[in-house]
Amino acid sequence: MMSAIVYLMCALTSVICAGLLFRNYGRNKTPLLFWSSVCFSCLAVNNILLFADLVVVARFDLSILRTVPAVAGFAALVWGFTWEPR
Repeated sequence: MMSAIVYLMCALTSVICAGLLFRNYGRNKTPLLFWSSVCFSCLAVNNILLFADLVVVARFDLSILRTVPAVAGFAALVWGFTWEPR
């Protein structure tokens, strides 16, 4: 039960961080804020899928499905760091 609470808190934290980053990007239009908000959005999806994988549907292995958003988020952040003009 405690692990489910931790998974939900991590998902909620990621959603809040993504929302704050998107809101700040709307005000400042800084590219790094955009790529960071995309990364945190993908991490939020990853955390939600982690909760679903380990708590809701424990009989099925969703590890590949939940890893894809995390890799996509980090790839977007690396893309923003390397290819965005300064």
